[in-house]
Amino acid sequence: MVFFYVIVSLIGIFGIIGLLYTINYNRLNNKKIKINAAEYSIDEILRDRYDLIVRVSNLIKTTIDINAEYFKEFENLKSKKISNFDLDRKIKESINLVMQLKNDYPVLEDNRGFKDILAELKLSEEKLEAAKAFYNKYTAELNAIIKNFPSNIVAHLHHFEIKPFFDGKNLEDDIINDFKL
Repeated sequence: MVFFYVIVSLIGIFGIIGLLYTINYNRLNNKKIKINAAEYSIDEILRDRYDLIVRVSNLIKTTIDINAEYFKEFENLKSKKISNFDLDRKIKESINLVMQLKNDYPVLEDNRGFKDILAELKLSEEKLEAAKAFYNKYTAELNAIIKNFPSNIVAHLHHFEIKPFFDGKNLEDDIINDFKL
């Protein structure tokens, strides 16, 4: 009779462990799926923004007489392998250049195509910020799950790693440049 209770107890314990394992694995996988969806959205938006910058740079070159080298580095980005973090930074630099050129050359403000592209860039910026917020939210949740017991064991078994936030900053390392703008 004692043997029967031991077997039932072991089955109950293994059942509870299996249930906890399944729950934690599903939580990790759910967060990873949402992060992947956000990465896909960010990637698509960044591609659209890249195309808009190329369009606006061509429009600027044909509208005003400027040095064609302004956007040369940006246009060469397609041939380079850079992360979405870096692409986002390069796009922001290019948008700042476009805005500076807009201020320096009032004739651009009269161009309907230029206005349309700026409106599309603004709309895409809003979409990008929303996608980044979504990504960072689920990244924070995934990282918290990975660090907590018992899900850290499941994460280790399935090679789930701590993910950086979209800005690429790791607040747990010793690099203080993360906090510079």
